[in-house]
Amino acid sequence: MSQPTSQSLVLEEFGSLPRLVERPVPEPGPNHTLVRMRAAAVSHLDLNVIDGKFGILPDLPAVPGTEGSGIVVASDTHPEGSLVRLRGKALGLRRDGTWTEYALVPDAAVEAVPEGTDPALACCYFSPAGTAWASVHTVAGVRPGERVLVTGAAGAVGALTAQVAARAGAEVIGVVGRPAKLPHVPAPAKALLAADLSPESVGGPVDVLIDTVGGPVLRDALPLVRPRGRAALVGYTAGREFTVDLADYLLADVALLPVNLMSRGKEVAADTQRLLGDLTSGELTLPIERHRIDGLAPAVARLRSGEAVGKVVLDLG
Repeated sequence: MSQPTSQSLVLEEFGSLPRLVERPVPEPGPNHTLVRMRAAAVSHLDLNVIDGKFGILPDLPAVPGTEGSGIVVASDTHPEGSLVRLRGKALGLRRDGTWTEYALVPDAAVEAVPEGTDPALACCYFSPAGTAWASVHTVAGVRPGERVLVTGAAGAVGALTAQVAARAGAEVIGVVGRPAKLPHVPAPAKALLAADLSPESVGGPVDVLIDTVGGPVLRDALPLVRPRGRAALVGYTAGREFTVDLADYLLADVALLPVNLMSRGKEVAADTQRLLGDLTSGELTLPIERHRIDGLAPAVARLRSGEAVGKVVLDLG
C-alpha cells in the first residue's frame, strides 16, 4: 500500500515563495507528535525566514511556519483528538514548520488549548498577546494615568497592545500608517495617522512609546516621549534601521527597551493564556484574515504591503 500524502508549502530557495507540493504524511516517532493541521500563522518572522534575512535559517528544502494549530493524530504524550497549538523548538527555523496539512513536531512544541477555541485564533494569539503583555507590563511597566503612544495600532500586536495598555489604566494614542486603518484602531485609543505625528497632535509629551513598526515611524515618534520616559521596541516592519543623534538622545534621556518574546515567552505564558480567554469571549479583539493554503501569494502580498488587518492565517481545515 502506498504511503498517504498531504499538501505542504515547501521553500526551495530563499527570496522566493514556497511551492505547494505533495509530500508523504510523516511517520509518528518517539518523543514526537503527529498533528493534522487546522490553521497556521503567516507572520513577519516567517517572511524574514523566506527572504533569508533572519538569524536562524533552515536547510533547504524546508516547510516554513513558526506557529500553527491542529488535532493530535498520534502521540505518546498528548491525547489523540485534542486541539493543540504548535510553537517553539525551532519550528519553521531549524526544522519543518506548520505550513502543511500534517506536521510531525517535538512533543515539547505542543501545547493544549481549550476545546472549542477557534483554530485560527489558537494558532496565532500567542505572539501578539504575549508581546502586548510583555511590552505593557514586563518591559515598559505602564502605570495608571500614564500616556502611551502605540504605533502600528491596527496590526495584531499593536491593536492588542493598545487594549492591554488601556486596561492598565493608561490614556492610549494609536498610530497607523494609512487612513484606511484608522477605523481599525481599537477603542478607547485615540486614532492618529503617522504622517500627522507631532507634539500638538498627541496632546503633549507621552510617558511611554510602544513601537511595533520601527523605521521612520520610530524616528518620528521617539522625540514625543518625555525625559525619563520609556520606549519599548517591538518590531521593524517599516524598517530595520533608524539613526539617532547621540547628543540629542542623551539630552532626551529616554530608555530604549527591546521586547523579545523568544526570551520572554515562558515568563508571560500564564498571562497570555488568560488573554486567550478574553479573546474567545470577545472582551478583547484580534482581527484575523483567513487564506487557503493555495492562496499564500495574496496573503504574503497583503502582509508585506501593510494592507492586512490583524493576523494573517492559512486555513488548513
